[in-house]
Amino acid sequence: MCLGIPGQIIEITDIVNKLATVNISGVKREVNIACIVDEEHPVESCVGDWVLVHVGFAMNRLDEEEAVETLKLLQEVAAVMN
Repeated sequence: MCLGIPGQIIEITDIVNKLATVNISGVKREVNIACIVDEEHPVESCVGDWVLVHVGFAMNRLDEEEAVETLKLLQEVAAVMN
């Protein structure tokens, strides 16, 4: 089973290599966004997008409501595990 964590793209760091800084619950990580860009949604337009991140790759886009709800559920699971 794979776990993807929602995060928001806050900066494009390398247009050519399709890298961006993503804020995941206050933690900023460099992520490859190649899987979510295409002619209709180029790299430059990704700032502000919510994405599902798995092992350093943005696997797909999410709407903000879905991202916030997923983060809330993950926090509840973490609280139960502690």
